Amino acid sequence: MDESIKVLAAAAAFVSTHFLLSHPLRRPLVGALGEKGFLGLYSAVAFVTLGATAWAYRAAPVSAPLWVAGDGLWAAATVVMLLASILLLGSLVRNPALPGAAGSAATASAQGVYGVTRHPMMWAFALWGVVHVLVYPVAKNIIVACAIIVLALVGAALQDRKKAALDPQGWPAWESRTSYLPFMAIARGRARFGGFGAHAIAGGVVVWLLATWAHMPLAGWAAGIWRWLA
Repeated sequence: MDESIKVLAAAAAFVSTHFLLSHPLRRPLVGALGEKGFLGLYSAVAFVTLGATAWAYRAAPVSAPLWVAGDGLWAAATVVMLLASILLLGSLVRNPALPGAAGSAATASAQGVYGVTRHPMMWAFALWGVVHVLVYPVAKNIIVACAIIVLALVGAALQDRKKAALDPQGWPAWESRTSYLPFMAIARGRARFGGFGAHAIAGGVVVWLLATWAHMPLAGWAAGIWRWLA
C-alpha cells in the first residue's frame, strides 16, 4: 500500500470514529457501558487512531510540494496563525460550548472571540489546518491538515445540533447573537467587535510565539516571524 494511502486511511479512521462516537453511537454506548466506560472507550479509540495517523505520517516519504511557499504566503500564514492563537486562547474562558460550562448559553456574552464566531476553538484548529496546507503542500501533510479542518468545521456544525437539542431555549438564543462563520454576526449587527480580554490577546501572542518557535527544534525549520528573525 502506498504510504500516503496509509496516512489517508488512518486520518479517516480518526475523524470518522470521532463523529460516530460523539453523535449516533454515544447514547447507546453510554447506556451499555455507563458514562465512565464510554469515556474510556472513546479515549482508547482516539488514542489508537491518532497514534496510527502519527505513525503513518512519520513513515510516509515527503512528496514533491504542489507549489512553492514564498515569503508572501508565509507572511499571510503567520498573520492567520496569530488570529488562530487568539481564537484558541479566548475560547478557554466563558465558553458555553465547553463540557460542564457554568454559564448559560442564553445569557453568555457575545463579545471578544465569541463575537467573531461561536466556535472560536474549532475555527482555530481549522485555520491551523489551512495554514499548514498553504506553507507545506506535500501529500501527507495535506491529508492530515484537511482531516483536522473537516473534524473542526463539521464537528462545530454537529455541535450546534446537539447543543440545540440539549438546551432548546438557551442554545438557539446563543445562535441568534453569534455566527458559525467568522465575523458574520458582526457584519449583520448581531455582535460587536472588541472586548477580547488579556487572556485572548496576550495569551494568544505568547502561544503564537512559542508554537512557531518550536518548529525549529521539532521540525528543523523556522516558522512564523522566526522565519525572518532566526
